[in-house]
Amino acid sequence: MSVLGVFARVASKSTCRLTHKGRTSGRAYEVTIWFLPDGPKVYLTTMNMDRNWVRNVQANPRVTLTIDGERLAGTAHVVSDASEMGRVVDLLKRKYWIARPYLWLKKRPDGAFRVDLDRTDRAAL
Repeated sequence: MSVLGVFARVASKSTCRLTHKGRTSGRAYEVTIWFLPDGPKVYLTTMNMDRNWVRNVQANPRVTLTIDGERLAGTAHVVSDASEMGRVVDLLKRKYWIARPYLWLKKRPDGAFRVDLDRTDRAAL
């Protein structure tokens, strides 16, 4: 099955395991977080840009997402465009209703990453 086919199958799951490399150690770390599917892209959001995983991904953007046993590799990019962040907010409201009160107060997450999935390699880290 293609990477996009695998992703389409697991897109409705609620969480993923993000594997990322430490910015100083280079060691692999994992964190369980929400994810937002959007075609061949995945968005990851955070309510705190000072978290270690966020700083690690900013320093080392190659990541692996494990969703329902499927490993998908990609490259993360900080979302800085206002219209793209608006899209992230819409996706977040649609998939995770529990985030709506926060978004009502803050209007948007503190930050977000767009992960462009590799179309050939399903396990990079």
